[in-house]
Amino acid sequence: MLQSISKLSSLRYFNQSVSIRSSRPAAVAAALRNKSTTSTSSSSPLRGDSGNIATHIHHKMTTFLTVVTPIYFLAPDSMIPSDGSSLFNSIIGSIIAINISAHSWIGMNYVVTDYIPKINKALVGPSRIFTAAISGITLFGLTKLAINDKGGIKGAILALWNKIGDDAADPVNISVNVNVNEKKE
Repeated sequence: MLQSISKLSSLRYFNQSVSIRSSRPAAVAAALRNKSTTSTSSSSPLRGDSGNIATHIHHKMTTFLTVVTPIYFLAPDSMIPSDGSSLFNSIIGSIIAINISAHSWIGMNYVVTDYIPKINKALVGPSRIFTAAISGITLFGLTKLAINDKGGIKGAILALWNKIGDDAADPVNISVNVNVNEKKE
């Protein structure tokens, strides 16, 4: 009888230790998640991934891009004209450009927070500057494309699949004149 009581108590101890051990990794993972998404050191404007607000904004931008981008690219020209004079096309293209560059900036800051310190902690600052610069260049290029080019972003993407010199189907008017039959003397 004494042996069965000791077995029972050791079994209870084993079950408690198993439950404590199994909950410990979850607590550690939650602490690491909170550490990577909250700003504990400095509140630099380059920290695009700091706090719950940045995470919330990042998820909203993901949803927006998931819904609006396919509609923008698959909508017929009668709905969203890509003739170059459409203010609506420029506005939608600019909104998409802002969301793409902000989404990539916040996302790359998550990568910087999670992986760069494993390489060298001194590289975190320059990496944040680099991601901000790349996102700024992306914003400038896509916004310029959305506002100034004929057809906007949609026209530039469509031009990738058009034959060069096919002006009727080419919304950005890329044409190359090559005369193959010309003889050199």
